[in-house]
Amino acid sequence: MKIITWLSLAVALLAPPPALHAADKPNILWLSCEDTSPWLGFCGEKYARTPNLDALARGGVYYRNAFATAPVCAPSRFAIITGCYATSYGTQRLRSHFPVPDTLKGFPTYLRQAGYYCCNNVKTDYNTSAEKRLIEESWDACSGGAHWRNRKPGQPFFAVFNLTETHQGQAFESTPPKLKPEERHDPATAPIPPYYPDTPTAHRTMARVHDCITAMDQHVGLLLKELDEAGLRDNTIIVFWPDHGQGIPRGKRTLWDTGLKIPLVVWLPEKYRSLAPAAPGGTCDRLVSLMDLGPTMLSILGLSIPPHMQSRAFLGSAAAAPRNYIFGARDRVDEVNEVSRSVRDARFLYIRNFMPDVSWAQPETYSEQLKLRREITQLAAAGKLNTAQLTYAAPRKAVEELYDTDNDPWQITNLATDPAHKQDLERLRKALRDWQTEMRDLGMLHETQAGKFCERSGKSLIETMSDTNRFTLERVLDTAWRVGQPDQTAEFAKRLTTTGPTVKYWAAIGLRVAGHEAAVEAKDALQKALADEALAVRIEAAGILVAQFDDRAALDQLAAVLTNADENAQVHAARTLQLLGEKARPALPALQAALPKIKNMFARWGVQNAICNLTGAENTIFQQKAKAAGNKKKKAAQQP
Repeated sequence: MKIITWLSLAVALLAPPPALHAADKPNILWLSCEDTSPWLGFCGEKYARTPNLDALARGGVYYRNAFATAPVCAPSRFAIITGCYATSYGTQRLRSHFPVPDTLKGFPTYLRQAGYYCCNNVKTDYNTSAEKRLIEESWDACSGGAHWRNRKPGQPFFAVFNLTETHQGQAFESTPPKLKPEERHDPATAPIPPYYPDTPTAHRTMARVHDCITAMDQHVGLLLKELDEAGLRDNTIIVFWPDHGQGIPRGKRTLWDTGLKIPLVVWLPEKYRSLAPAAPGGTCDRLVSLMDLGPTMLSILGLSIPPHMQSRAFLGSAAAAPRNYIFGARDRVDEVNEVSRSVRDARFLYIRNFMPDVSWAQPETYSEQLKLRREITQLAAAGKLNTAQLTYAAPRKAVEELYDTDNDPWQITNLATDPAHKQDLERLRKALRDWQTEMRDLGMLHETQAGKFCERSGKSLIETMSDTNRFTLERVLDTAWRVGQPDQTAEFAKRLTTTGPTVKYWAAIGLRVAGHEAAVEAKDALQKALADEALAVRIEAAGILVAQFDDRAALDQLAAVLTNADENAQVHAARTLQLLGEKARPALPALQAALPKIKNMFARWGVQNAICNLTGAENTIFQQKAKAAGNKKKKAAQQP
């Protein structure tokens, strides 16, 4: 693993690399799709209908151990375009807008310098305020009309087509994909993973997901046909990859293989097959991260790999040694606050949950458009889910999770407390902690505090946090890793009143996770924290005092944050109020008064759902919209 250095950042904007000879410039075509696990035909999924991708895999190499860095699109795509972890740059929260250094370039910039025509159709989603700059530097064309056909005669191209048929939202739609009747999947024969209840809803959802996969496969077929008709296949490297795992429950937004593992195929024309690790139709078990794609393309073309990249090439002249570990990160997605990290080797998966007091299936406005997710929540509340199904829907998470993926491919049996796997647990725990330290995991800052640091410095978060006097990562990690561990209350109470804002924040999280007895013991410290300079600390302390003691003054202070100018704090406070449920009832008038004035979408979702909880209205904004649309349609049908 490379340690980020400011020297490497300073030289990241390299001089144009030496030009390749025209005959040595293969075209590159990327076929990117959304929200797709290895549920395709070439992956061994017999229920799938993916003839075009199956044919591509028969002529290429299927990487069976490829993973995203994040289980949601924007931070994953940041890592792909930059070759750097989103956690190192503070860009790992969904739809965040933190700046990055001007020296950080999208890797297509270097292809353009080598004479390539680079086009992207059309998704970017780079998760930073620098997105416009990254787009302008990376792409000759970036639009719904972007196509390799628009290059200059004879110019080599790097073209990306982002296919949306499999996005999570497609599972919500009432209108199915445009498939022939014989191409549709029979819900009765749909394979149901053990973490789902075996219900008609689950069967229909799995069939719907596979219909979407088939529609995406047909789109792939059209794009490959264009390439063949232009006579370009023999000089084009083709790469197929999804941005992370499947979009339905226990996939996207989680750190199990269903959230991070993806089917990666690299197809090489005959003249470049010597680069491949296997014969056409073969497989490779090497651990690959999606963030490795950029440097791999540079390596194949013989171009220099910028030294700031934390990724590594897996093909070409600069191919690095295989990875021993793959790392993943889950942080805030929409209005849902979460911090979890994972490390995966060829066999074992370890997950460290830093907020184990909340469920993997905690309320999510966007995801709850899916009937299956609402059904899982209802069955969990009724006590009708088994042990496998509760790995996702239980009210709390384990602090540590360890799975033997060879013998437990669905990651159902947690081995973290099994003495027989103590060495594996300790090895992976250390690997994760070392990675957080070496790669500077800035996701451990609360978003509100991170925003304040950038505002004061006028610089990107990674530049601002290079001052160790401002941010001592080891102290922060030491506090966060204590969360969920026994006998930490006194230490958390001490740190809540005597340390820096980020350490205080994690001390408050530790007390929240520890529950009522810890709150009683640390009540004085929590009361003092209500006056802390850091908003995130005040919000967490207020939430604990309301949850454990029905503290009205703390509740009023929490509601007052909804009118604060800091939108990150608004999201945090709104979510806290939402999860307080009935205990937030005295704040209902304040919630109703604040809602019309809140501009941030995620803060609005939290406030709206808190109001719904207290008034008995529909559970989510989207359900309200769906009901209204249904009523309108019904009324129209009744018209003479």
